[in-house]
Amino acid sequence: MKAHFKYVLRTGLLLRGGMFAIIFVMDLVFITLGSLGLLPFAAHVTAVSLGGLAIAAMMAVNIVCDVSIAGCMFSTPEAYMFALVPSPRWRILLSSAIVMAAMDIITMAVVITGEVWLSINIAGESISKMVWGAFAGMGASEVLYGFSLLILMIACYLFFLMVIMFSVTAKKSILYKKPASGLLALLFGIACVYIGSLLWFVLAPFGSVSAYGAFITITVSSQAGLVIAVLLTLVETAGLFALTSRLMERKMNI
Repeated sequence: MKAHFKYVLRTGLLLRGGMFAIIFVMDLVFITLGSLGLLPFAAHVTAVSLGGLAIAAMMAVNIVCDVSIAGCMFSTPEAYMFALVPSPRWRILLSSAIVMAAMDIITMAVVITGEVWLSINIAGESISKMVWGAFAGMGASEVLYGFSLLILMIACYLFFLMVIMFSVTAKKSILYKKPASGLLALLFGIACVYIGSLLWFVLAPFGSVSAYGAFITITVSSQAGLVIAVLLTLVETAGLFALTSRLMERKMNI
């Protein structure tokens, strides 16, 4: 499993390391100049705009890299390294998901923090005063609610990560050599998201339901509803993990 960590980490860094390094250096330069008051207002506005574009670019690169890593597990020559790891398939899948999630979360956290810092600087405020001032005005219930929202966001991210892994695995197992296997794998992923969204109707008693044509939105504002949403998302993620690892136990085609 340690060897698999190394393989996935190396593949992930090769794919997204360059983009992250460019964004990190750009934010560091703009934040340093802005904090020292050496950045003109027009340049500061440009830096904030570039930071927003950097968030979108980093998100797109992370998605592409996650799909590429999943594909490398079943495509030569990288697939030989994964296939030779003497571990059960579920451990290989778990180690891949952990490394991918860590790289995605860390890179996005750094890029978003840089954009927030730039935005606070352009307002002429101190970031430490802004952060401590925000927390000072919050009660225990607000802090718990915000923490629950953060956990829910991470749980939703893990669910979509498992959707990617399931779709790629299905393409290389049960859909192998089937006509339009790539399209079918995409439809499998969409079906997972659709079925998962239907399960969110159990949250209706804990919030409000609004209909917008063919779309239905469930808004949850209570702490109990958020906890149930987190648990529901984790159950969906665990179900997809079990199904994906089961597919990986079948004959995989590399």
